[in-house]
Amino acid sequence: MAPRRPVDPAELRTALERVGPWVAGERDEKPPRPDLAAAVRLSARTLEQLAPGSSVEVRVPPFVAVQCIEGPRHTRGTPPN
Repeated sequence: MAPRRPVDPAELRTALERVGPWVAGERDEKPPRPDLAAAVRLSARTLEQLAPGSSVEVRVPPFVAVQCIEGPRHTRGTPPN
């Protein structure tokens, strides 16, 4: 798999601002799916960059799955950690 480009902080901020009021409970109307997907994907990719590794897999179906945190490599099934 080719390395991913770093997450642009401005792009992340914009994506989070679009869904922020809904997450905070200030708005009942759910954001459009593309806005929600962008916020989830960019947040997970930021976590992946801040805590590199392959010990923990973070999944937010159906949007993203990333591996992060140093330690034994995570595999399908019951990991040893």
